[in-house]
Amino acid sequence: MSTESSNERRRFSRIPFHIEANITFNASISYPGCEVIDVSLNGLLITKPADWTGQQSDSHSITLLLENGLTTIHMQAAVAHIDETSIGFICEHIDLTSISHLKRLVELNLGDENLLQRELSALIH
Repeated sequence: MSTESSNERRRFSRIPFHIEANITFNASISYPGCEVIDVSLNGLLITKPADWTGQQSDSHSITLLLENGLTTIHMQAAVAHIDETSIGFICEHIDLTSISHLKRLVELNLGDENLLQRELSALIH
């Protein structure tokens, strides 16, 4: 029985991208200025805030701040995994303007139009 590495199973390329994100849970708990480690078309990985209280599967409102906050990407994302130093989120909903910004960000960093098209196709299906 062969085992697949997580990178081989991954359908979306992770783009190392160090920006800030503001994360809100239930409109009452906020984590401003979270450090983003990487993003993909389907989610993101952040450095775990010291005061983090969220649980796996909790849905959060996330705003990625691009160009010093001049451009933003908004999404609803659920906690996919939590470890000692990081939190992974999977995108549940993203508006058209935000997905356009995210697509462009990924496109510029992938440098492979065919790979981008495969990932967009996987996102739709």
